[in-house]
Amino acid sequence: MGGNPPTGRSPPAPAHPVTCERSLVGGRPNGYNAPVAGPFRLHGTPVNAPTPPARPPRARWIILALLFAISVVTYIDRVNISVTARQMMPAFGLTDGQMGRIFSAFVLGYALFQIPGGWLGDRWGARRVLTAAVLWWSLFTALTAVAATLPLADLVGIVGSLAVVRFLLGVGEAAALPNFNRAVADWLDPRERGLGIGIAIGGIGVGSALTPPVAAWLMVNFGWQTVFYLSAALGLLIAGLWYWCATDHPAQRLRTRGEAPEAPPPGKTPWKAIGTTPAVWWLVLSYSCLGYVAYVYMSWFYLYLVNVRGFGELRGAVFASLPFLAILVFCPLGGWVTDRLAAAYGVTKGRSAAGMAGMLLSGTVIAVGAVVDSAWIAILCLSLGAGWLYFTVGAYWASTSDLSKTHAGTLSGLMNTGANLGGSLSPTVTPWLADHWGWPVSLGVAALLAVVGGLMWLKIDPGKGLRVSNEE
Repeated sequence: MGGNPPTGRSPPAPAHPVTCERSLVGGRPNGYNAPVAGPFRLHGTPVNAPTPPARPPRARWIILALLFAISVVTYIDRVNISVTARQMMPAFGLTDGQMGRIFSAFVLGYALFQIPGGWLGDRWGARRVLTAAVLWWSLFTALTAVAATLPLADLVGIVGSLAVVRFLLGVGEAAALPNFNRAVADWLDPRERGLGIGIAIGGIGVGSALTPPVAAWLMVNFGWQTVFYLSAALGLLIAGLWYWCATDHPAQRLRTRGEAPEAPPPGKTPWKAIGTTPAVWWLVLSYSCLGYVAYVYMSWFYLYLVNVRGFGELRGAVFASLPFLAILVFCPLGGWVTDRLAAAYGVTKGRSAAGMAGMLLSGTVIAVGAVVDSAWIAILCLSLGAGWLYFTVGAYWASTSDLSKTHAGTLSGLMNTGANLGGSLSPTVTPWLADHWGWPVSLGVAALLAVVGGLMWLKIDPGKGLRVSNEE
């Protein structure tokens, strides 16, 4: 009535284009089901919308395999000195206290340079930073064998020279895990990042389980220095493979095949947003609890089996590897589970469910293992405790990518700083508690911290992203 007659054509487009908002974190969408911002036609193809990749690049599995290999090397170079110390200490006349300070020097360098290592990865890419890091720590792994003869030893003594070398080794290794997260964030779809980081960090289990028997055999047959030389050579090989095969983004390898879009360059690091986002600090606190428990296994589990549970040295060494084999299985499994849950129920629920469940189960079985009379049941429970502890790793590290893919390296470096600060207390507090109140109490404290860390997931909301202000 009184209108224009129908013409059979679609109505004209409105004067102002229809837009669809999205949550921006560092200039990029923060993950699952994030609609693409920008003008859209009422009918037809979106205007200025990026073309989604046809399929995830298959080369991502090569990247994950290389990250797994680097993870193995990091723990070989970290753990080998705990084996060679048996011959190093009498050779140089070192006391337990002096050797402890040498061990602590590594942890200090490792903790202090997590954030710089992650920030460098965000700025320069995981390919270059990881290559430089592996070369750096391989150099100082080799120098550990000759630290007592370096000119530095004339200035600060043998203990000081070894401590400086191990500190600098820790500085190099600090870049490893944050840049694993950087590579996973760049190469994998959000629905695969938990699995990806779980596979990468799962190399911890292999490195920690294999190093003691292999290093002991090399030490007995060829001398303790050989352990460090071969470890360094392996690192050089892996660094070459990584630099030759890896790229920072799929686009650099697959751009001509149309399988991945070009990634925009990173912007300024939003330090204010990082500092004012509660989820970041709850992640740091929760992961600090995980770090304390993890270092119990790394520093005292073998001696606990031998001195408390009554196993012989050789059998104790074999059974001491079981928690790390559990880590090898549970770490990627937990990453896969958190990805499935995140896809089904959203990022926050998916990450929180996996993170909380793993930490609570870890605390429960550690508590049982601490008080049970049977040594065999204790080994089973404590090994499962390590497995469930690392079941959560995919949820933790993927949450930093969910908060901001662009700044995943910096955020994960901050989170892992908390883990190592918490872990730095564990080697000292654990035996002190055992001396005063017994090992059930000492392990019970670790179990309690695992539970507390699990409950903190109630406050972690990675799905909201960083609180980016207008100034940033």
